[in-house]
Amino acid sequence: MARHWIPEHPRGKNLADNTTMNREQQLENDDDRREFFRIDDSIHLSYQRIPSEDIHQRLERLEHGLDSDFTIVSTLAAITQRMAGTLHQIESVRPGLASYLRSLDEKIEVLGRAFLVQNTDIADQPAHAVNLSATGMAFHAAESIDQGVMLELKILLMPSVTGILTYAEVVGCDEIGDESEGLPYTLRVNFSHLRGDDRDVLIRHVVQRQSALLRKQREMREAE
Repeated sequence: MARHWIPEHPRGKNLADNTTMNREQQLENDDDRREFFRIDDSIHLSYQRIPSEDIHQRLERLEHGLDSDFTIVSTLAAITQRMAGTLHQIESVRPGLASYLRSLDEKIEVLGRAFLVQNTDIADQPAHAVNLSATGMAFHAAESIDQGVMLELKILLMPSVTGILTYAEVVGCDEIGDESEGLPYTLRVNFSHLRGDDRDVLIRHVVQRQSALLRKQREMREAE
């Protein structure tokens, strides 16, 4: 179930004199709260253990975009987000040009998704039920993994077909005893190394899925 925190209202301050500061603080607080939103989701997922001596080299590859085949869509999504403000300004002056640029952006995203699917087999694997946030996740696994072990995670978000590559530390492993699907353990991991662009994409995904769930629940209540 998704959960979030309600910010406390400032007390004893002159709001008129601190409007700009409060607006910046509100934006930071919104970002902080979104990091801790948690949702139940269905994603495609693969993982592997990473020896501690290999972490530094792998992080360098991640930061320099050398593993960009899998993360190409998340990188494109981050660029689109950064362009949003400029595109909005263009739209106010030349709406036709803005519409054309959006169409080009959509074409590039389609090509990016096709490239990702052709260069990885993760999309062909069964989807995993997970509990997901921007700071970590929990998922069922076939093996027990000790606390403190580092994992390389490849996460394919749906329906956007967005790939995220991250490194995570195992913080817990519980045996659930249900071997009907060959996944008798629940692993809990914290994302210890996540690119800023991927973090933003993950936050937007979680917030959008949470909003969709709340909207569906409201519609079901109204239909009763």
